[in-house]
Amino acid sequence: MSTDRRHDRGELGERIAVQHLERRGYEIVARNARTRHGELDVVAADERALVFCEVKTRVVGGRRGPSGPLDAIGPAKQRRLRALASDWLARTHDRPFRRELRFDAIGVTLTPDDRLVAVEHLEGAF
Repeated sequence: MSTDRRHDRGELGERIAVQHLERRGYEIVARNARTRHGELDVVAADERALVFCEVKTRVVGGRRGPSGPLDAIGPAKQRRLRALASDWLARTHDRPFRRELRFDAIGVTLTPDDRLVAVEHLEGAF
């Protein structure tokens, strides 16, 4: 683990989100996919859609940022994620074909000692 606690918690939240998606039958297509606009946390596929998942991790009682993990995905972040997805789609040809595209948000809440409190999965978040 790195010495950056925030980064480590973000990675833990993404691992938890991926496990959640796999338990629900999603195929994980990509993790931390880099594009010229930044990074997509998770790209997954279910039977209907190719799904771009933004994962936000928060600590119960934390003082910084929005109160809930999903509150951190505002309009500017949504626009950025759409640009990321568009760039990824244009450059990634070895991906599953699905008729639909969807943007999901997954909020992971942890205790200060990194125990899982909750996973919120909002399908079609924006």
